[in-house]
Amino acid sequence: MARLLLVHHSPTPTLRDLTDAVLAGTRDEAVTGVEVVERTALEASAEDVLAADGYLLVTPANFGYMSGALKHFFDSLFLQVGGALGEDGSAAGSSGGRRPFGLAVHGRYDTTGAVRSVLAITGALPWQQAAPVLEVLGDPDEKARAAAYELGGTLAALLSS
Repeated sequence: MARLLLVHHSPTPTLRDLTDAVLAGTRDEAVTGVEVVERTALEASAEDVLAADGYLLVTPANFGYMSGALKHFFDSLFLQVGGALGEDGSAAGSSGGRRPFGLAVHGRYDTTGAVRSVLAITGALPWQQAAPVLEVLGDPDEKARAAAYELGGTLAALLSS
């Protein structure tokens, strides 16, 4: 059975709402053969990442960047899970298998820096962006929740048997 890992930092009801919609999409009745594992960004481990066949990330945009919790997630396991560094120590394109991932980012006014920072790191992992980034500004409305559901469903369907 394929495994989809959902890593999130959902410290507010707004973020929890968005994360719940993504999670609900992964459990759509049309999706079969996929185990969904949910971890907070501070709990997720290298073992969780290595055991997964695909990934979903949910983060707030904090001061123009991903949440500190998601940054900690990446910092804690980057090299252990196949992250690649260039000769100068910066993130470099990773070789090897390319596992699918999706990203949802919530911000009050802007998500640009958070999206850019996550994509810079994931570009150096053996991952491949499998869906457009979901960027939600302000309180999630029905359209945003539906898009979050679709993001979760898309990633799960890619791994479905």
